[in-house]
Amino acid sequence: MAGVVDDTNDGLLFTPGPITTSRRVKSAMLSDVGSRDSEFIAMVRDIRHRLVRLAGVGPHTHTAVPMQGSGTFGLESVLASCVPRDGKLLAIVNGAYGHRLTQMARMLQIATVVLEVAEDRTPEMADVDAMLAADQAITHVGVVHCETTTGIINPITEIGEIVHRHGRTYLVDAMSSFGAVPLHVGDAHIDFLVSSANKCLEGVPGFSFVIARTDALTDTKGSARSLSLDLLAQYEDLEATGQFRFTPPTHAMRAFHRALQELDDEGGVEGRAARYRANHEVLVTGMRQMGFTEYIAPADQGYIITSFRYPDHGRFAFDDFYKRLRARNFVIYPGKVSKADCFRIGSIGRIFPEDVARLLTAISEVLAETGIQLSETRS
Repeated sequence: MAGVVDDTNDGLLFTPGPITTSRRVKSAMLSDVGSRDSEFIAMVRDIRHRLVRLAGVGPHTHTAVPMQGSGTFGLESVLASCVPRDGKLLAIVNGAYGHRLTQMARMLQIATVVLEVAEDRTPEMADVDAMLAADQAITHVGVVHCETTTGIINPITEIGEIVHRHGRTYLVDAMSSFGAVPLHVGDAHIDFLVSSANKCLEGVPGFSFVIARTDALTDTKGSARSLSLDLLAQYEDLEATGQFRFTPPTHAMRAFHRALQELDDEGGVEGRAARYRANHEVLVTGMRQMGFTEYIAPADQGYIITSFRYPDHGRFAFDDFYKRLRARNFVIYPGKVSKADCFRIGSIGRIFPEDVARLLTAISEVLAETGIQLSETRS
């Protein structure tokens, strides 16, 4: 079924999140539920079990811990709770969110070293291996899976093999990939994976979650630097009582539970990945035909979000381009690329290839009415 703008007059969001959600997901928030009610406790338990299964692992080795707040809160809860005071982080960085990981760690007074590569490149495995071999003080390695800055996909399984061989703990920010990019957390040797409700799982903002190797999580006792972001304490209370320590986002979790059921209906991660790939293929083909060029090489480009260079045309002004699309009920995303002028278009959320085709028509109309004519580009 094609996605359509419903009678709420919402625009379609071609962004990395929050994203367009289904009417049923929105409707799930219309009922109130008590945070200590048995219905809510059972729902949270089911959400946690479903997340572990989505990660390709089982409850005998892994657990899922929801955490109030955005994905950034969830990521900070891992750093603040799981890196001991004498620990040291290696942050692998090729975009704004890798830099955010580094900034968090340093503000938490975690000793941090950085392996930084260009925003349009993935890290070399030999460099990761060399840094871990040279610095035995490194205890943890962190990387972003889909770096939303550009849409590049980092090779987290290959990195995980190196981290595991060196006996270090592995943290992955999978905010913009989990639920739509097939991944086996165990095979990738990921100890702590962080993602968010309002990305590829098509829920609404309000909480993040951590999928952790249970042994690695319980081994963090005494490391927490924060009361509210204490990941182990959150896990222990959820295990003991089924309840959050502090007020949970009840409505957002009801929406998320509905969203997880819709994921199952679509065929799970593989089914959702197929739709997002189709969205991306329609997008890139149409944008090239209009003369736009992608920032990332196809070999490294994911199908979650795509960065396009500003066209080399004197009449093009992104703010005006954005506003004209927004007036047509299409919302795209400004760029965060530091070395190139880009804008981004997401392929995720409750959107379909037909919706992408409508966006492309709107872009063509905007180009025509602003007098911009570009030459078709080739892959």
